[in-house]
Amino acid sequence: MSATNLLDFDLDGLTNWFANQGEKPFRARQVARWIHQAGVSRFDDMSDLAKSLREKLNRLAVVEPPRMLSEQIASDGTRKWLLDVGSKNGVETVFIPETNRGTLCISSQVGCALDCSFCSTGKQGFNRNLSVAEIIGQLWWANHTLTSDSSDERPITNVVMMGMGEPLANYQNLIPALRLMLDDHAWGLSRRRVTVSTSGLVPAMDQLREDCPVALAVSLHAPNDALRNELVPINRKYPLAQLMAACQRYLDRAPRDFITFEYIMLAGINDQPAHARELIELVRDVPCKFNLIPFNPFPGSDYRRSTAETVQRFQSLLTTAGLVATIRKTRGDDIDAACGQLAGRVQDKTRRTVHKLEKVA
Repeated sequence: MSATNLLDFDLDGLTNWFANQGEKPFRARQVARWIHQAGVSRFDDMSDLAKSLREKLNRLAVVEPPRMLSEQIASDGTRKWLLDVGSKNGVETVFIPETNRGTLCISSQVGCALDCSFCSTGKQGFNRNLSVAEIIGQLWWANHTLTSDSSDERPITNVVMMGMGEPLANYQNLIPALRLMLDDHAWGLSRRRVTVSTSGLVPAMDQLREDCPVALAVSLHAPNDALRNELVPINRKYPLAQLMAACQRYLDRAPRDFITFEYIMLAGINDQPAHARELIELVRDVPCKFNLIPFNPFPGSDYRRSTAETVQRFQSLLTTAGLVATIRKTRGDDIDAACGQLAGRVQDKTRRTVHKLEKVA
């Protein structure tokens, strides 16, 4: 019988697992704190556990995050890790340090099946969903590495599910991972500091609102259905009217009183004044803020980045209409760690591309 990876359980799951081993619920809380707060992976180092329990855990369980394959550090301090998730697949995780916070960008899938036309991850095809251990293991690994490299006891203050993959398409494993991020016996992050980014899977947005409402970011990228159908193909199934209604519903339970709309600025495609005016009308009834993102080129892409002047003009039109609109500062682009550039290493099961970009960090 193979050992059970305890990173695969949120606190309820860990409590049930310990109960099945004849152990009391408080043992699960103890072990959760050792794993997620102290960053301990060896049961023999969990000093307040009885020796007999440590011996039992050594026989039955492991704490096994994904193994690091490579690391890159950008000129601005952004760090990117390529992590091994088996079968010649690798996912990328990015840490962005700022003055008052540190944000970790976590992947949820090996590749992505949604095939957004401007995204490097989508062009790799799709292999599989990540397990809970592979999702939360990215946080475990990054925190372990960062605390080892500095005296900062809490280098990661914010988490965004905005790496490789569509988080809501891996809902079953996303929810336990989110609960670990929020649990005071694990990571203890505020709901306001954990963000799920989605391309607009409306039924899953409604389910997230019920199960684990955290901050929500929506990859919008177009002001009308015709254009969004081209850029974000899932729009053909859940068009903008349905998406805007889902955003309004989500706000009833969201930890923030607004939805963040991510908007990639593509030269001559979605960056004109007419597009800005359409956006203003589209979100008229949705409390929101816009994050305007300069496009980050990748091999094989036909898109170009909008000029700084075009982006600023677009921002001005939105703010003049009373909307909050910021321009995202590009971070880590010299190591392909910026938004839309994560590619990892994907053995494509969708066969969407004949020549896969085996792009290793």
